[in-house]
Amino acid sequence: ETGSEDIEILPNGLAFISSGLKYPGVKSFAPEKPGEIFLMDLNEDKPRAVELRISRGFDLASFSPHGISVYVD
Repeated sequence: ETGSEDIEILPNGLAFISSGLKYPGVKSFAPEKPGEIFLMDLNEDKPRAVELRISRGFDLASFSPHGISVYVD
């Protein structure tokens, strides 16, 4: 809805998407909404982004993800 900031695709076809970057001087389409991380399974016939729940205690009000990286061990 407000666009993604970055995407990281794992070898197994799972994609992590960061969204909701708020940056001074750049128009925000949802300034009251915190940033989000989505998961998309690109192996599905009709992939759709699903919002991941973030643990309690995390400061969602100031969450403004700028990029995303994944480490596979």
